[in-house]
Amino acid sequence: MIKAIIFDFGRVISAQKPPSLFRSYEDELGLEPGTINSIMFDSEAWQEALVGHKTAEEFWHEIGPELGLLNVNEVDAFRHRYHADEKINQGVLDLISRLHGNYKLAVLSNSPPGLSQWLADWNVLNFFEVVFCSGDEGIAKPDSKAFELTLERLGVKPDEAVFIDDTREHVNAAQKLGLQGILFTTAEELEEELARLLPRDF
Repeated sequence: MIKAIIFDFGRVISAQKPPSLFRSYEDELGLEPGTINSIMFDSEAWQEALVGHKTAEEFWHEIGPELGLLNVNEVDAFRHRYHADEKINQGVLDLISRLHGNYKLAVLSNSPPGLSQWLADWNVLNFFEVVFCSGDEGIAKPDSKAFELTLERLGVKPDEAVFIDDTREHVNAAQKLGLQGILFTTAEELEEELARLLPRDF
């Protein structure tokens, strides 16, 4: 029987930013179209931040010059704008609200240190019994240890948990350990998948 639901954070709990927003960043920074995400997230600095070898602030200050941001003030201003543009996925939040109290809920995310504070700022931290942030733990998905520790802290077995992520590799890793896996696309499709898996209404 399913006892726990584990959510990824980026592009699941947090909404996917529209392509037009990334184009506006690139226009403002003078970058080639379609390059900002690769500059930021294919970087060694990002990989280091994901396992806690760099703070989020250190990541931004290292990557800033590659984005054309020439001093600390420019980096900080763009960083604050970038984060202000992050929005919660309201449809997913509605599902979390309905699941809360009936299932143990957790977040398992590849994220720089400090994800719990982000969740607290969005007033959703209290929904989750466990928050596993790779940057705080030094372990990132698809490493099986990330899943195993999350399950251990929830107090459930693999076959008692559902894992939701927008990255196929991470879903596959969870399924190999015996969790039910859902590849996230939209809140509406997630609701249909959960209704199929869960033994009781939510």
